[in-house]
Amino acid sequence: MSAIGVAVFPAPRMPSGGISERMNSSAVPKSVAPELAREILDAVAKGFDRQIDFTKQMMALDSTRGNERAAQDHYYEALASRGYTMDRWSIDIDDIQDHPGFSPVKVNYDNAINVVGTHSPDQEQGRSLILNGHVDVVPTGPLDMWARPPFEPWIEDDWLYGRGGADMKGGLCANLAALDALETLGWQPAARLHMQSVTEEECTGNGALSALVRGYRADAALIPEPEENMLVRANTGVIWFRIHLRGRPVHVREAGQGANAIESAMTLIPALKALEARWNEERFEHRYFDSLDHPINFNIGRINGGDWASSVPSWCTLDVRAAIYPGVDPRDAAKEIEDCISAHARDHPFLRDNPPQVEYNGFFARGYVLEEGSAAEQVLGQAHAVSFGSSLESFVTPGYLDGRVFVLYDDCPCLVYGPVSKDIHAFDERVSLASLKRVTGTIALFVGNWCGLEPLSRPSRRRA
Repeated sequence: MSAIGVAVFPAPRMPSGGISERMNSSAVPKSVAPELAREILDAVAKGFDRQIDFTKQMMALDSTRGNERAAQDHYYEALASRGYTMDRWSIDIDDIQDHPGFSPVKVNYDNAINVVGTHSPDQEQGRSLILNGHVDVVPTGPLDMWARPPFEPWIEDDWLYGRGGADMKGGLCANLAALDALETLGWQPAARLHMQSVTEEECTGNGALSALVRGYRADAALIPEPEENMLVRANTGVIWFRIHLRGRPVHVREAGQGANAIESAMTLIPALKALEARWNEERFEHRYFDSLDHPINFNIGRINGGDWASSVPSWCTLDVRAAIYPGVDPRDAAKEIEDCISAHARDHPFLRDNPPQVEYNGFFARGYVLEEGSAAEQVLGQAHAVSFGSSLESFVTPGYLDGRVFVLYDDCPCLVYGPVSKDIHAFDERVSLASLKRVTGTIALFVGNWCGLEPLSRPSRRRA
């Protein structure tokens, strides 16, 4: 493991335990009766101001890629102060690079830190659970395009504004607040529970994968991403790639004798968009995606090139994000992308002798489908109905989610479910406070009914 200058508590490989074995135990955990459910929702409401204060503290800590340490330290201390058994580590590429869920990395991982706090019950009676969230956030873009500084969170009406509040520090902190609400009533989960704060969700998914490889497993997982009070039924996989193009530099007075790498790059975009259109036409072959108009998106997310305004540029790179359907192997999709680029280059007067090079520099992740009817989904639906007063709906999203790590590589039902949001990955990102409160209530009720409850054995835990 990479050294990060903090105490590291080794995490042994966790036994998953069989659900049937636990549920046949002679000791039956206390479930959430209607009267207790009302008390739990009241406790969430009473603690909501404290929950939002802590969420704003987390949002104020810039946790863009490479800067996650401060936010993870803050979350670590919040968990440790409550008496959880703590573990934190830097992602070690050597541990995960041979795993089928690994995505290639082009950056240093010294600050790519994961944090896990583990609750162990006095008597293991219920079903184990992982409450997962990611601490990393996307870049802010130009600060002058925000209404206020993005790392100085603010509230207007029902909205909590700031980078990462919706995606997804609001949900990350809701996990902790849900457990706090149970504790204020004198209850704790009657099963092993892992509180995970991972990184790299926005670029590789290697944080959640690292936690899995480290040994953290459970009978179910819940990730409160901003999902409009709904459950994600299926989502796409994602590939990140960078296209390197070369040109022939000359002085601009002789531009016609050179080859402009930036202009060559621009000719590639229509070819990639044509491949995107073809993949979208295949949506009727993929369960759950046939109802979406445009599930596959190729995004030209970044372009760099050239050195001097008066020189024809000799180089250019395009950073691209492409979605793929569940069941599609990223290697097969990558070959189609490379074939598309090669076919375009063969018809280009300069690129045919100077073919572009493709580099994979992030997500290389499969999509997943959450099969319907699991016990975990039924329990979540019941909890949602009590908290929201309506039935739980599911939907399909064409964005990446760490749920794929649990579903594909541990056969673990992962419930990605969370609050209403606006403008994630954009300016003035925000999360609905009313929605966040109800989602926190759902999480607390879900924990009570999935794990069962037993009397709190550590009443001295202080609040952050």
